[in-house]
Amino acid sequence: MQIRIGSRGSDLALWQAHHIKNQLENLGAAVTITIIKTRGDAIQNLSFDKIEGKGFFTKEIEEALLKNEIDLAVHSHKDLETSQPSGLKIACVSEREDPADLLLIRPDAVENNQVFNLKKGAIVGTSSARRKAQMVALCDEIEIKDIRGNIPTRIQKLEDGQFDAIMLAKAGVDRLQINLDKFKTIRFDPTSFVPAPAQGVLALQIRENDRELHAFLQEINHRDVQSKIEIERKVLELMKGGCQLPLGVYCDDDFKVHVAFAKTWEEGAIFNTYESEDLEHIAETIVHDLTSENSNEF
Repeated sequence: MQIRIGSRGSDLALWQAHHIKNQLENLGAAVTITIIKTRGDAIQNLSFDKIEGKGFFTKEIEEALLKNEIDLAVHSHKDLETSQPSGLKIACVSEREDPADLLLIRPDAVENNQVFNLKKGAIVGTSSARRKAQMVALCDEIEIKDIRGNIPTRIQKLEDGQFDAIMLAKAGVDRLQINLDKFKTIRFDPTSFVPAPAQGVLALQIRENDRELHAFLQEINHRDVQSKIEIERKVLELMKGGCQLPLGVYCDDDFKVHVAFAKTWEEGAIFNTYESEDLEHIAETIVHDLTSENSNEF
């Protein structure tokens, strides 16, 4: 089988594409990778919530799939819209890398007796509304500023002193094997600082009618991961939100669902954990709480 993978050109995106390429080649496929530039890559001067529309890291790749220019798109699952474009589907998902968020702090901004060891007034870089909302709730004596760029670019901005600390997904740092010895590194427990739905998971997207490739990809599908992130993504879908909704959802190995939510990130997130034997409807229960008049007390 010959498979053409489409990928963004960042270091992390290419790592992800090659990771899947290696798995498919081990199964006997002949695989090539095509780099596709997305709108999110082209616009570097605006925070995510200022870019109009959705799917700004995926749209051009999805269009290439629909035009039969590629056969398979490898995405960070958390970047994908919850509803698939007509003619496309998620054929399988990868193993889950550590879903936690990281806080990287410059040594001169560390104060051990402060929350998260951040000095008062520290400038923290993140463009994620979800991360902003939780930091506002948990650590109110800091200043949050938007930061753009791929992972190495953001780490370089921290090293250059543009920020006192930055926030990143641990999965990306681990995959790129970046040395963080220059910084104090705090790993947030995903049950208390809640990651994005499907954080740490890759989504493999194909054309809906490509039955042969769909069957082939089941050899590398991680169904145990799929069952958990389906719950996380269902909450996001029912909230009618994209990746810039201030919402964290994480389903742990015991199928407890941890949630952090804010109507706007400036308000600060509220947190809760759900446990139910009725996993089929747990997402609806969560969303009912989030959207009720008393959601500030959920």
